[in-house]
Amino acid sequence: MPALGSVRLMSYLLPIRVTSTSPNTDEAIKTRKADHLRICLDDKVQCKSITTGFERYRFQHCCLPELALEDINLSTTFLGKSLGAPFLISSMTGGTDLAKTINQRLAIVAQEFKIAMGVGSQRVAVEHPQVADTFAVRSHAPDIPLFANLGAVQLNYGYDIDACRRSIDLLEADALILHLNPLQECIQSRGDTNFRNLLTQIGELCQTLPIPVMVKEVGNGISAPLAMRLMEVGVAAIDVAGAGGTSWAKVEGERAEDPRQRRLGQTFSDWGLPTAECVVAIHQVAPTIPLIASGGLRNGLDVAKALALGADLAGMAYPFLQAAHESEAALHTLMEMLIAELETVLFCTGKATLADLKSSQCLVHH
Repeated sequence: MPALGSVRLMSYLLPIRVTSTSPNTDEAIKTRKADHLRICLDDKVQCKSITTGFERYRFQHCCLPELALEDINLSTTFLGKSLGAPFLISSMTGGTDLAKTINQRLAIVAQEFKIAMGVGSQRVAVEHPQVADTFAVRSHAPDIPLFANLGAVQLNYGYDIDACRRSIDLLEADALILHLNPLQECIQSRGDTNFRNLLTQIGELCQTLPIPVMVKEVGNGISAPLAMRLMEVGVAAIDVAGAGGTSWAKVEGERAEDPRQRRLGQTFSDWGLPTAECVVAIHQVAPTIPLIASGGLRNGLDVAKALALGADLAGMAYPFLQAAHESEAALHTLMEMLIAELETVLFCTGKATLADLKSSQCLVHH
């Protein structure tokens, strides 16, 4: 398993020829990206009848922690890179002027607090380099882990190792996320639905790229059996991205161009594996795999529960998107609050470090 490093590939960003069934004009892609931002900021695309599962767990309170609050240490490492706290700004956006502003604000705050950050799907930048600068945030975040991002299904639509390198180069990324989104593609008008033989191709990328390859879902969860198969082909880390947060079925249903797609979005709006269940199941069968819990986490208490259940990092998108849309100051305030909430959990369970929290039995199912 490769460690995060400073490997930088120097391929030149050029448009690539793709076989996608989706419209690939500049305006069509910019419109889709703008739609995604606008819709995701609306609370109505959050899951309603399915939850993350974290509400089923409660910490045992320790009224004599034998600590001072200032003793709490949230530092950690992920794939060999040091972090100030176990947070990931999950992959969200790119491709529009607003997305550029949001990504820059996110990167500035990520650098300040020494946390990891992913960007939204870079397909738009690979195919249309004129919008590449909406993703290029390394100058704002010189020494934090930055994760490039492409849809795994694009490997069946003209993408190859060079396209992956272009995404990595653009971000000067420390790892490449391949996202899995079969439900979203089913509901998206003219979605890319050929998922044949992707596991083999993912494995080939893991063996070829000089940086780690991570795999994530987009809000419907990764099961333990699939996580094992991904590990077997060389995937370096898994982000469960479970159900309970933003529903991409609802998002695509909102922007669907025909009644059939809208109906699919409604029917499958609460489809998926709850985030907590994914974390528990994967950690049980693969306790050593670097694991990210994302999907519906909304505060530092959710983060603490995810870590206690076996995750190494906790990813959030919706809370960061809301704050970044408002201002850099709002992002800073959110980050301070998340850290205060996580520190409070450690203090009130008598744990000074994240390792103490993960190794304890202070979280009970009820």
